[in-house]
Amino acid sequence: MIFTERLRNSSDFSKVYKEGRSKANRYLVVYVKENGTEQNRLGVSVSKKVGNSVYRHYFKRCVKESYRLHEKMFNSGLDIVVLARQGAKGIKYRDIESALMHLMRIHKACL
Repeated sequence: MIFTERLRNSSDFSKVYKEGRSKANRYLVVYVKENGTEQNRLGVSVSKKVGNSVYRHYFKRCVKESYRLHEKMFNSGLDIVVLARQGAKGIKYRDIESALMHLMRIHKACL
């Protein structure tokens, strides 16, 4: 079974930004880097340009939940950082979920 941890340190985020591959669509930018373990680590970053603190927290929860629901589809051993683009202001859960799945398929991170 795949278990996912969270990326918490800014040094971990920086490493994924520098060494990982990035793909983007209208709402999200996703960076993916192999981490050499059996676990995935997920980090979410939302700028103040995307909305107020309530919406930014809602956005993070939506990304984490859509990842959790589809976790079995993803390859293991990845560090994944999801960035919200300014165009993501005000979008709902279904749009966030489809944007995330679209980018993960482009990264070939799905089984």
